[in-house]
Amino acid sequence: MGFDSGRAWRLSPQVAIRPEGFGALAYHYGSRRLSFLKSSELRDLVLSIGDHPSAGEAIAAGGIPDGQRERYESALATLADSGMIVAAGRAS
Repeated sequence: MGFDSGRAWRLSPQVAIRPEGFGALAYHYGSRRLSFLKSSELRDLVLSIGDHPSAGEAIAAGGIPDGQRERYESALATLADSGMIVAAGRAS
């Protein structure tokens, strides 16, 4: 399944986030993959995505300007492809 910003997403339970000065490191214990979240805004978005009915609403609630929305949706799509975030209701 591809990323759809109209759907609900959440951080995979197999992922740990470690805040860093540039944003954060995300480590997936299942795949052993490491991802760099290159801004504090993206880190906050990933950490809060499960609190919103859709990724689009999480982006809006995070105060992401409309002109940057596509960039954040692209970053979330990459995280979804790597299993860092999963559609709400999926086990991992």
